[in-house]
Amino acid sequence: MLTTFYPAWWLPGPHLQTLWASFFRKTPQLERRRERLWLADGDFIDLDWYGPHEAEAPLVLVAHGLTGSSDSHYVLGLQQQLAAQGWASVALNWRGCSGESNLLPRGYHSGVSEDLAAVIAHLQACRPQAPLYAVGYSLGGNVLLKYLGETGEHSGLEAAVAVSVPFRLDHCADRIGIGFSRVYQAHFMQELKAYVADKRARFAERGLAQHLATLEGLGPLDDMRTFWDFDGRVTAPLHGFHDADDYYRRASSRYYLGAIRTPTLLIQAADDPFVFRHSVPAPGELAPCTTLELHKQGGHVGFIDGSLRQPGFYLERRIPQWLASQSSSPMKRDQSCGKRTFSGS
Repeated sequence: MLTTFYPAWWLPGPHLQTLWASFFRKTPQLERRRERLWLADGDFIDLDWYGPHEAEAPLVLVAHGLTGSSDSHYVLGLQQQLAAQGWASVALNWRGCSGESNLLPRGYHSGVSEDLAAVIAHLQACRPQAPLYAVGYSLGGNVLLKYLGETGEHSGLEAAVAVSVPFRLDHCADRIGIGFSRVYQAHFMQELKAYVADKRARFAERGLAQHLATLEGLGPLDDMRTFWDFDGRVTAPLHGFHDADDYYRRASSRYYLGAIRTPTLLIQAADDPFVFRHSVPAPGELAPCTTLELHKQGGHVGFIDGSLRQPGFYLERRIPQWLASQSSSPMKRDQSCGKRTFSGS
C-alpha cells in the first residue's frame, strides 16, 4: 500500500507545496447536485453530491478547511477520484461558506462538531444502506477528530481520514504569526472579517435588527490582526466560549484523540507552516485504531508530487486507497483497531 510521499522537486519547501495548487491547478469541473440541509436552530448547511446514486454505493462526506468551500480544489479533486472507484461523495459547506450568508449571527469554527453530527445523521437517513466514511481537511479535520472522540463507538462512520490538522488551536494561532506564515494569517484575517462584514450588511438589508445588534456588539473589525484577536472577540462570544483560551482548549482535537473508536488515518507534514512539529500528537496519544502518517514534507494540504508537466496529488491517491482498504471486510477493520501504528517518509 502506498504510504510514501515524494515531493515534487520543482516545489521545494512547505510554502510552494501549500500555495501552488490554489494558484495554478486546473480545478476539476464536476456536475454536482446541491442539497440544502435545514438545521434545528433554523440555519442551513449546503451539501454538494457527486458520484453514483445506488443505495449501497459507499458514501464519503468531505469537509473543507478555514475560508474554503465545496469548491476548494482539494475537495473537487477527491470527489473526482472517489467517483472513479465507484464511490459517492457529498461535500459540505460550513455555515456561510456556500456562496450565501447563513441566517444567524453565529457561523462555523474549528470545534463545530454539532453541525457535523447533524450532517452525518442526515446522510444516514438518506442512504441507510450505504457504508459511510468521512474526510476532513485542516479545520474540517479538526472538527472530524473532535466528533470522533466525542461519539466513540457511535460515530456512524466506517472509517475516517483527517489531513493537515491543527491539533492544538492555541499552538497554531501562534505558529501562523511567525515568519512567512504571517502572509497566510493576513489572508485569513481578511477573509474572516469579510465573512462577518457581509453578514452585517445582509442583516441590515433584511431589517434583522436583533441579529445586526449581535454582530455590531462585537465592535470594530479593522484592528484585528491575529487569530487570537479574531477568536477572542468574534468566535468566542458568538459560539458560547468565555474567551480565545476557552475556545482553543475545548475545540482542539488533540484532547479527543484517545477516545476515538473509528478506524482513522491522519496525514500530516512535519513542515506544515500552520502547525508546530510539537503540536502533532505522539503515537502514545492515539487510540489503537488510529494511524498517523507523518511525512517530512508536504506543507499544508499540499502533498504534490510528479513532474511540472504532469503534477500528481498524493492525497487524492492515498485517501481513496486507504478508505477502500478499510471497506474490504469487517474482520479486517476489527484487526486494524487493535494496533496503533506510526508511519511516514
